[in-house]
Amino acid sequence: MPPRDGGAVTAATPLLEVQELTKHFLVPGGALGWHTRLVRAVDAVSFTLEAGRTMGLVGESGCGKTTTSKLILGLEPPTAGAIRFEGEDVAGLGGEGARRYRRAVQAVFQDPYASLDPRMRVGTIIAEPLVINERGGSSKRRRRVQQLLDLVGLPARTAELFPHEFSGGQRQRIAIARALALSPRLVVLDEPVSALDVSIRAQILNLLRDLQERLGVSYLFIAHDLAAVAHMSHTIAVMYLGKIVEIGEAETVALSPRHPYTKALFSAALPIDLDAPAAAVPLAGEVPSPLAPPNGCRFHPRCPFVLPQCSVEEPPLRSHEGRQVACHLY
Repeated sequence: MPPRDGGAVTAATPLLEVQELTKHFLVPGGALGWHTRLVRAVDAVSFTLEAGRTMGLVGESGCGKTTTSKLILGLEPPTAGAIRFEGEDVAGLGGEGARRYRRAVQAVFQDPYASLDPRMRVGTIIAEPLVINERGGSSKRRRRVQQLLDLVGLPARTAELFPHEFSGGQRQRIAIARALALSPRLVVLDEPVSALDVSIRAQILNLLRDLQERLGVSYLFIAHDLAAVAHMSHTIAVMYLGKIVEIGEAETVALSPRHPYTKALFSAALPIDLDAPAAAVPLAGEVPSPLAPPNGCRFHPRCPFVLPQCSVEEPPLRSHEGRQVACHLY
């Protein structure tokens, strides 16, 4: 796990504040699609991310992690709630303010094979954000491309080649270089190593940590690999069916989870602490449909510790032993 002080001095104002962020989708229903139904993809999610630090966002497929990242990247408009970046409400930004936000928040996606244009040379791919944002002339852009390639550990000749001439790990290094071209403050990492061979994953994760220490960049790290999240993150937020059910310092959440869902996730993963492996927690069934989330606690139909009030009363996030947890057990 990263050292607790992160890669940069923590500012008084968080870099990113998410308050009651909500995203509901209307989808057609019924045999002829005449009726619409509501999908509660993200439901009143709140967290903060400090400068130079990493927040890990974990949960099963369909829990709302990727939708949350799309809202932060501005790829989807929120239904309700607020996103504040360096104290400014993103929804109120217009013109140059919105362009400045888009430059400050970049992304690295899961599949390096799909995220790079196979018809473009690597130098052109990395320089594309500079061209779009009119950053310097051609010679200045070439120097910046060489600097970025060196930063991610690739030789200068990489700029003249095409993406198909590289391995998956090398392509992800190229994608990271492109994301850093505009010197962003925040990079959203959406499953950045899940498409890579196991032997390459640690190299990319260590590269990302080194870059954070050198540049002071913040990460929102979305992954299924809980060991990778614990290795990378300063804070971990656990999502279930559009809600955050536990959030706290990475070491606290990974080594002593409290919510039954968090316990089940980490007990099913490779042990984080080999001296004290987590006890197995059974997790039955599948994630319910966000079209019809259960009443009360959304996890109660699958919870081995369910209480009578769990089916009727939704538990709020409460402080407990150095983290926040949404569970009636506490």
